[in-house]
Amino acid sequence: MSTRDDVEEFAALLRQLKDRTDRSYGSLARRLNMNTSTLHRYCAGEAVPQDFAPVERLAAFCRATPQERLELHRLWLSAVAVRQRGRTAGSAEAAARTEAKSAAEAKSAAEAAIPAPDADRDGARTEENGSADGTPARRGSSADRPEGDGHARRAPAPTAAPRPWYRRRRVLASAGVACALLATLGIASALSDGRSSQAGAARSTGPGTTDPYAPHRAAKPSAADSASPPPGSAPAGSRRKTPALPSTLPSTRGAPAPSGKSPVAGPPLTWSADSQVWAMGCGHDYVIDKPPAQVPPPPLQQDAGVWSAAQGAVHGRQTMVRISVQGRSSTAVVLEALRVRVVSRGEPVAGNAYAMDQGCGGELTPRRFTVDLDVDRPIARPEDGADSRRTLPAVHFPYRVSAQDPEVLLVDASTQAYDARWYLELDWSCQGRTGTIRIDDHGRPFRTTGIEGTPRYWYGTDDSGERAWVPYGG
Repeated sequence: MSTRDDVEEFAALLRQLKDRTDRSYGSLARRLNMNTSTLHRYCAGEAVPQDFAPVERLAAFCRATPQERLELHRLWLSAVAVRQRGRTAGSAEAAARTEAKSAAEAKSAAEAAIPAPDADRDGARTEENGSADGTPARRGSSADRPEGDGHARRAPAPTAAPRPWYRRRRVLASAGVACALLATLGIASALSDGRSSQAGAARSTGPGTTDPYAPHRAAKPSAADSASPPPGSAPAGSRRKTPALPSTLPSTRGAPAPSGKSPVAGPPLTWSADSQVWAMGCGHDYVIDKPPAQVPPPPLQQDAGVWSAAQGAVHGRQTMVRISVQGRSSTAVVLEALRVRVVSRGEPVAGNAYAMDQGCGGELTPRRFTVDLDVDRPIARPEDGADSRRTLPAVHFPYRVSAQDPEVLLVDASTQAYDARWYLELDWSCQGRTGTIRIDDHGRPFRTTGIEGTPRYWYGTDDSGERAWVPYGG
């Protein structure tokens, strides 16, 4: 496939998505917060967006499928690469043309500076010996003068006119300009060669560095070296002794070549995970292997981590994990997919289930990814949310994040029959790099246990009117 076809295929997919909306370019551009002419150039293949954000907005507005979004991102990367190669080739051609033009001008100036030797000699001979037609110049004499004072002198014969002064000055000026140009080019070449050789010598044999392929030479002893000064001092008027190189040097073969860019360290994004998230901010169960009299009152949601760790609690029936993902720079990072990995499944944890409420209803259901830990191969499935007025459509992968555009993902995992230990994997891509990050509970898998058939309590008022853990529904 040619490079032009990559851009055309990307533009064709944009037009296909645009045609689904039955909107004009102006109407669609206003919806996407774009300029009308810019959108038209993208769809016509005349330009390629430098950032994936406008393309992602177009795909979301046109309800593109996950497969179409992945294909759109792949074609966008190919189109951007094509544009960059075109700009690089154009710059190289312009530089070559400029260099050729400069060389031609220098050659023309040098040729103009060389005068014609035959013309100069002929002109001088003509000026000195006679006229241009070969007639010798006649000089005035007594024989040519008529006798008597009343007669006027005979006019001398015309001679060849000398070369005008401005022509000679023009030749001299051209020669001077050519000489100055050649001298300047020679000095610049000498300086660049000298600096390059000095820089190469400094890199290869500078202080603190050695050439691993140079033969070792032992230092010759001298009288000045027999009496070495104490460390940190040197006699006046003498040079400090340079220690001899070791006979065996570490090999540098196979080491990466030095470059101006520092090596890339780690993924181009950061993340954090909070597994102490309650439904509606109030509904959650913990399984604790203690009787109700030994369990303290329920905490607030923000203190749930400390409270559950002190009681050795395990998430009962449901674990909600809030994942915050953000790029390290303004460069866009694409989140490709979210996968679930189950480490182990066992019998549900023994103990009692303690509810943090007695039911807390609400009108808001956030959009999230649901995971059924009871199936053989659990999958993170996007689910719609809802409020009192409308449905909140689920957002499918891929996502786009950067330092200025973070993303928050909510995962709702549940089990009824197992004590499941699990974690998540998040795939990403950025500027040709790809990778996967593991999301867990501070280095340990998340843990969720079923509570079916387990005694359940909530914190209410007992028969004596005291606040205590009482059977759920009692």
